[in-house]
Order: sequence, then C-alpha cells, then structure tokens
Amino acid sequence: MIKNLFYIFSPRRLSVLNRYYRITRFYSFLKSTAYKGISIAVIFVALIIGLEIFLLDFNSLLKNLVSSYPPKLIYTFFLASESILGLVPPEMFIAWAAKLESPWLSLFILASLSYLGGIFAYVVGSTLFMIPTVKNYIENKIQKHIINLRKWGGIFVFLGAVSPIPHSLVSLASGLIKYNFKHYLLWSLFRYLRFIVYALVIFGIF
Repeated sequence: MIKNLFYIFSPRRLSVLNRYYRITRFYSFLKSTAYKGISIAVIFVALIIGLEIFLLDFNSLLKNLVSSYPPKLIYTFFLASESILGLVPPEMFIAWAAKLESPWLSLFILASLSYLGGIFAYVVGSTLFMIPTVKNYIENKIQKHIINLRKWGGIFVFLGAVSPIPHSLVSLASGLIKYNFKHYLLWSLFRYLRFIVYALVIFGIF
C-alpha cells in the first residue's frame, strides 16, 4: 500500500501525468469547465434573487411545494431525473430541501439519490453495450463524453460529479465503455461534495 502511494505521487510519475494532461489539453478543458461552472452558479443566484425581488415570491412558492407534495414524490421524481439525463437541475431540489424540517438530512438524501441515479445510468450503459445498434446510436450522441472519459478516466468522472457536465451522461458513458465500476463508484462520491457546496449558498438564500 505504502509502495503504491509512493509510486502514485512520485515526481517522475507526476511529471509524466502533467505532460500527458498538457498534450491532451486537459488543463484547457478544466479551465473552461471551471469558468462555466462559476458562471452558471452566479447566473443562477442572480436570477433567483432578481425574480424574488421583481416577480415571484420563491419562499412562498417553495413552502407551497412542500405543503402540496409529499417528500417521497419529490424524491422519486428527482431520482428519475438524475437517472435520465439530469432533466431538472439539482439546485431546484436543494432549494426545496431548504424549506423542510431537516434540510441537511434532506440534502443527504438528495445527494444519495443522485449518486444512485448515476449508478443506474452506469448499469443502463453497460447493458446497452450488449446491444450493438443501440450502443452505436448512444455512442454517437455522447461521443464527446466518451472521448474525454477514455483520455482522462477517473478525473473526468470526478468532473461529472462536481461540475456542470451532466453526471448521468458521464455515468452512462462509463457503462458503455466498461470503465472500472469500483473506480467509478469512488470518483462519483464527489457528487456529495457538489451538493454540500451548493447547499451552503442556496440555504443561505432561502
């Protein structure tokens, strides 16, 4: 174990990785992804605040949502969304969780459901792998993610977990190319980190 750690973090290996990431333009991709993530977060917060001031009372809207629909229904819908292309931004559900009696517990449930949704997408991808026509069709649709996943492996799964890159699509791509499932599970744990960071901002607003 200790030998493996020394090997992983050895100057020579880190130098090789640094060169590889430069050649494959990983740093440029990381920079653009970070810029996009920060921009989306700022726009989201500004939009919510603007709508709150000039058009809608989001606090009342969220309270009505909490009182009108049972949590199980919202959780089920969220799981479906996170399993199928991330149809609804998780930030909306985090805002909903802010109005519940136990917001941090609800956040943990949401993060866990997002994590499970990614696993479901991975399983779907690995199943589609056995159907050539469907596999080829899906591969063409998410070719960009597959290329990046093959170039950068777990680091790209990490980016899918914490950045605006759709986590479900990265998970689907991971299943399609048979990316190591244990490694996928470990890198995807960073999904929890994204929910915590966003909650620190959104809970402060609502």
